[in-house]
Amino acid sequence: MFPFADNNPSGRTPIVTWAIIAINAVMFLSMTRISEERQIAIAVRYGFVPARISQLSDPRVIDVPVGAPLKERIGVFEVPVAQPVIELKPAKGEIYRSLITAMFLHGGWMHLLGNMWFLYLFGDNVEDRLGHVPFLLFYLFGGVVATLAHWAMDPTSMVPVIGASGAIAAVLGAYAVTFPHARVHTLVFLFIFITVVDLPALAVLGLWFLGQLLQAYGQVRMNLSGGVAWWAHVGGFVAGAALMPVLAALIPHRTRETPIEAQLLD
Repeated sequence: MFPFADNNPSGRTPIVTWAIIAINAVMFLSMTRISEERQIAIAVRYGFVPARISQLSDPRVIDVPVGAPLKERIGVFEVPVAQPVIELKPAKGEIYRSLITAMFLHGGWMHLLGNMWFLYLFGDNVEDRLGHVPFLLFYLFGGVVATLAHWAMDPTSMVPVIGASGAIAAVLGAYAVTFPHARVHTLVFLFIFITVVDLPALAVLGLWFLGQLLQAYGQVRMNLSGGVAWWAHVGGFVAGAALMPVLAALIPHRTRETPIEAQLLD
């Protein structure tokens, strides 16, 4: 399934959503202009490395592996002698900062485009409901909770976590509980056939969440350490779905009736 539009127009210009997309795009394009070695160094230093949380109480340097082991020829044999690493010192400011900066780094075009598409599609309505500043704070908070969910499941990992998917998962959770009946135009792939189906947002996003949960469970069950932080997706979605009703109770509705509300009243 691939959602590509909804019937739930927003009542205000989603300037924060657009700004987040623009910042992510600029950051990614900037990364493509530097060497691969420099890209890796930035990902390690500005991404979130779960093992660094231990440095908050244990002041020791962590060596993060960043490449395949080097080899040395001894006679007719090649044997590993070292592995390139980046040293991360126990700097609390860097650790806290990485919880935010990791959200604005991406590992490839598909990683960036997939995340930004979901933010573009669903972020405007959540921003419309909350307002610009509360939405920005919600987005950042959701991303931090998502990253900490990943840390809780794999606290010794040396693999840097980058990407906006945890924060965007929080937006998806918020959308699912706020606009469950909004219709989402979805491409459905049936073997060699492709069709378009209008589905309730709760069904589309609920199935998305179920897929993330199954992937996360499978990763733990099989003791895998793949390249996708599935638990960050799960944690972000749950955080967004749980926090949105609280914020909605505190932030009054705009006086203008939104189109989707009007449709539901008919």
